[in-house]
Amino acid sequence: MAQQAVGKRDAILRAAGKVFAERGYHATGISDIARELGAGHGTFYRYFKNKEDIARSVVSRALGRVTDALSDEDPGSSGTLEQYREQVRRIGHRLFDLVAAEPELCRILFYDAIAIDRAEPDTAGRAMEAAAAYTAAFIRNGQDRGFLRRDVDAHVVALAVNGVILTGAVRMLHVRDPDAMRDPWIHAVETLMFDGLGS
Repeated sequence: MAQQAVGKRDAILRAAGKVFAERGYHATGISDIARELGAGHGTFYRYFKNKEDIARSVVSRALGRVTDALSDEDPGSSGTLEQYREQVRRIGHRLFDLVAAEPELCRILFYDAIAIDRAEPDTAGRAMEAAAAYTAAFIRNGQDRGFLRRDVDAHVVALAVNGVILTGAVRMLHVRDPDAMRDPWIHAVETLMFDGLGS
């Protein structure tokens, strides 16, 4: 695809992402995206089949941003407990940084991805499973090195940890001072992973 076409396609996706985040997927029409972009309807149909096609591409782009944020975090790289705990904190901060920097992208992932995904209903599920596989690899490294209990299923723990992180990220979109909850939330995840809730 020519550079100009890639640029136009990306501009459409950014405009669509903004409008989907503001109005929601179902309430958004091509005309709303066209108005945001300042372009005619025909522009869209040169790059996308329909609104759903644009929306799926917006979701893929958003998932790519999450992957990029964690791309240099190898789940098996930490060899000491302090390195491992630091990695937990670092990943937490990177994810919260992404939500703070791109709240519109995160609103699409958290609220519209499943609605958008009618034609390919497994896409959101595959994304969740990919996230769980990444976190499970991280959990298994902790179990193998004796940092975490071995008597729990790494995949189930990964789903639980991801759920706590996701809930924190969603909450950030609805509070007046999202940065104030960052450290307490990351600390809670770290505490649950390493210390549990027993007194």
